Amino acid sequence: MAKPKITFVCNDCGSDFPRWMGQCTDCKAWNTLVEMKISPSKAKAANNKSLSGYAGGIGGGSKKINEIESLDAEKRASGIGELDRVLCGGVTKGSVNIISGDPGAGKTTLLSDLVARMSADTASLYCTAEESLSQFKNRVDRLKLDYNQDNLFLLSETSVEAIIEELESNQIKFAVIDSIQAVVTDNANGSPGSPSQVKSAAQALTQYCKQNDVTMFLIAHVNKNNEIAGPQTLVHIVDALLHIDTNDGQVRTLRANKNRFGDIDTVGIFKMTERGMTSVDNPSEIFLSGSSTESPGSTITCIRKGNRNLLLEIQCLTTETEAEFPQRVCVGLNMNRIKMLTGILRKHTKTKIYHDTFFNIVGGLKIDESETCIDLALVTALLSSLNEFIMPRSTCIMGELSLNGDVRPIDSGVPRVKEAAQHGFTEIYIPHRNYHKSMEGLGARIVPVKTIHELMTLIS
Repeated sequence: MAKPKITFVCNDCGSDFPRWMGQCTDCKAWNTLVEMKISPSKAKAANNKSLSGYAGGIGGGSKKINEIESLDAEKRASGIGELDRVLCGGVTKGSVNIISGDPGAGKTTLLSDLVARMSADTASLYCTAEESLSQFKNRVDRLKLDYNQDNLFLLSETSVEAIIEELESNQIKFAVIDSIQAVVTDNANGSPGSPSQVKSAAQALTQYCKQNDVTMFLIAHVNKNNEIAGPQTLVHIVDALLHIDTNDGQVRTLRANKNRFGDIDTVGIFKMTERGMTSVDNPSEIFLSGSSTESPGSTITCIRKGNRNLLLEIQCLTTETEAEFPQRVCVGLNMNRIKMLTGILRKHTKTKIYHDTFFNIVGGLKIDESETCIDLALVTALLSSLNEFIMPRSTCIMGELSLNGDVRPIDSGVPRVKEAAQHGFTEIYIPHRNYHKSMEGLGARIVPVKTIHELMTLIS
């Protein structure tokens, strides 16, 4: 009997080596190589399977480009508005997609709704390897999902070969696998979730889907760095990679980090409710407090999530400090940027800030550090609370502040101004270099600003 082959596999990237090394030469990670034994029969089967490629059609020689038939990707609207927006028009037929996110982000909830909608006219399968079928049925009843009982199949299975057999026997055309880290295949060694198992399972499922026009969604776990657990090869195998970001509140942000059938600039906004993940058609309403009373320390600005403009309210509260050193507390904002902006105020405007300062974003949204267009709004909210003056709720402020006190231009200035004007804002402060003639007919007064001194003169 032939001896099993011994190989060392990296837990981070999935690369294999003939002997152990302290550092993986591919991903440069240390102490990630794990010893695995592969029997000759399984190694041969795995090698033969890999020759067909991830999509199945490898070989046949080269062809001239005009001899190849061009096929447009067929898309179907799922009925979940924000998901269709992120997927650029709907679910692509025959595509294999991954959706990831933190525990409790709403992956299973969203895909339960999706598979129920797809079962209306398509044989659909939800395979769960992490919960019982009764638990899934209870979720469907709790969310009051509308489904076709003749087309919706439930399966509790961990074997990839058994899953593919069910797909063939029931002629399934839409499937959800929950999760890719929990299933195993006979063509690889290792426990569920190991790099070799995750890679081989995803490859086998992808090959079947491509050859039989089956649309599939794979749920993937994430590690402590909020990245997909397992080898990075998994990301290259699939067609689309979706990720759900969990904010401090009920808001969920869906973003495509990879999409072979569309762009990756679109962001979907959901709200977690007792009826599941609900699409938010007008997210600006969530991020505005809706308060009719005006008070110091409140400013409204416009940020850009992907190719989407969102209006949000920034609140600031300043109080006299009772300690030796004043506090700086930020919720949803980057603390380093707040420190920089307070330094600019002290340097260029001689503003004395000996107060405890608290910043908050309405709606629980987290602002990326790269989003610099909120600088003017942050400064205005701070000055408003510090000097006890009120910024009208019909005013929107946007712009980046440089270290020398100048107001720098922001990207996509015209779409941001149009978004604010459509929501009824009558006065919009923007960087001077962002001003364009197309803004004049929007029904709002556009105020270009050059420096921090000019801003203080205008708002005081």
